[in-house]
Amino acid sequence: MQTSVLIAGLGLIGGSIAASIRSAHPNVKIIGFDQNRKATEEGLRRQIIDESAENFGKGASAADVIILAAPVSVILSMIKELEKTELRPGAIVTDVGSTKRLIELQADNSLKGRCHFIGGHPMAGSHKSGVSAARANLFENAYYFLIAEENQEPAPIEKLEHLLSGTHAKFFRVTPETHDQIVGLISHFPHLIASALVHHLENHPIEGINLRLLAAGGFRDITRIASSDPTMWTDTVMSNRDDLLKLLEEWTQSMEQLKNLLAKGNGPSIYEFFRKAKVFRDGFPKKEKGAIPAYYDLFIDIPDRPDTISTVTGYIGRAGINLTNIEIIEARENNQGIMRLTFQEASQRDRAHAILRQKGYHTYLND
Repeated sequence: MQTSVLIAGLGLIGGSIAASIRSAHPNVKIIGFDQNRKATEEGLRRQIIDESAENFGKGASAADVIILAAPVSVILSMIKELEKTELRPGAIVTDVGSTKRLIELQADNSLKGRCHFIGGHPMAGSHKSGVSAARANLFENAYYFLIAEENQEPAPIEKLEHLLSGTHAKFFRVTPETHDQIVGLISHFPHLIASALVHHLENHPIEGINLRLLAAGGFRDITRIASSDPTMWTDTVMSNRDDLLKLLEEWTQSMEQLKNLLAKGNGPSIYEFFRKAKVFRDGFPKKEKGAIPAYYDLFIDIPDRPDTISTVTGYIGRAGINLTNIEIIEARENNQGIMRLTFQEASQRDRAHAILRQKGYHTYLND
């Protein structure tokens, strides 16, 4: 009997999951649902989905596996709606939400005994959004969290991992509490700090000085994530408030200690502060994909000529390499080149690096 999968939410993540399922399991029937009819039309046009559901309930009733691909607040509403939806026997329901405890609690209240609920969170993304940017290899070698409690049946999780095998992701089974601690510490909390640093800069103008121009070097790098979608991040941090409040309290205490060291002029302790940070940071694996999507930069020394950008990007484009961003750096603190090319995959960056060096350009990596 043919397996039917409902993708509820045809954005970048939902569309890419659909495409990855299609690549590994061409006989699986994929149903798409999205409040935006243009998204389902695009999914049909690209043959990412086989058909569109008239509404969420009908699509869920016709599916063996239901994948809720939406922000956390919308996922909670979808789970609530499934309370009054007739589900197929043995149905598996999963999600892609960026926090897990609230979702697991809602699923336990609404779906317990009616289906197999397996919380999920693929740790991948892109600077692009929408189903038009969906691609089957978006999750390749990325971590894909699946929620596994001690008393959870192994067979449904194994079935879901098989269905998602086309993602070529690294499945990582955790409890909802551990998941939220991990993403709170390495993703949600840094987003708060990065945005706070940007506000701090904005609130300290210096008369006659263009701080935005001068901040285009290292400051821009450490605050890059502050450019993320504010709607999505409001939804994310509000669903992980408890962990973030604890982290902010600890951060406040750490900053108070650092403030005291500076006030006392304690040079040796300040040195230790920087030394320990450097040792720990230098121990990060360079060739491994972490749990949070990364960008890969290539810096190039280029002559100041009108045709330089088109020449460089022409070499890269003709090689079939996709660029995420191009930037001319005027404030060159800590950077060796004045043109920065950003790629979503290290392999693309490395290919561009080799091509441009062959063409005689001085190029530098900044890993």
